[in-house]
Amino acid sequence: MTSRQEQILSAIVEQYAEVASPVGSSLLAKLFNVSSATIRAEMGELERLGLISQPHTSAGRVPTDKGYRFYVNNLNESQPSLAESRGERALAARVASGSVPERTIRNAVDTLVELTSNLGLATIGSQLYMSGLSNLFGQPEFMQAGQVQQVASLLDNLEPWLREAAPNEPLSVYIGSENPIGRSAGASLIISRFRSPYSDRSYIGVLGPTRQSYRDVMMLVSHAGRTLEEVL
Repeated sequence: MTSRQEQILSAIVEQYAEVASPVGSSLLAKLFNVSSATIRAEMGELERLGLISQPHTSAGRVPTDKGYRFYVNNLNESQPSLAESRGERALAARVASGSVPERTIRNAVDTLVELTSNLGLATIGSQLYMSGLSNLFGQPEFMQAGQVQQVASLLDNLEPWLREAAPNEPLSVYIGSENPIGRSAGASLIISRFRSPYSDRSYIGVLGPTRQSYRDVMMLVSHAGRTLEEVL
């Protein structure tokens, strides 16, 4: 893949996360200061590689799970944006206000819900605390009954899966069909492992559509895990 194709894929992922509608060649042509024909040729190659797809009802393109995975794997570490810095400060303040470990973890989850507009979750002992269901099912991706059923199945089985699989990475990202349950739900699970009084493998994270602002959300979830580990 060429450098320009990587940049176009990143632009499609980020634009689609923002506007929730397929990204067309005319918009990208303006961003990259090239002709729409050039962009369409590059999109054709990205589609051939399985990184983007074209919905039947639109001339624009959307990322595939494979495209999101390539994007996430190639995110560069950089200085946090002003919004991310504010989010990290909000997390730190809310976590510090918890009087007992359970309340501290709940505060962190509730703050992630506010900052990411996703469903937030964390393990507290042998229980899974969740907040923000209305955020999750308010997303346009989850308006169809079949999708809702798949997401509900994922949520029903998430706590036992976390207990059995015990992901060991500091930050784990499961995109769409990578999810162990509800593979066709079109959802992404982003979780951070942290040590708590309850377990050396406690988890905090978010569940939302695959259409995510991955860089921002991953930084916030990672920061939540680190902050909880420091405070607890």
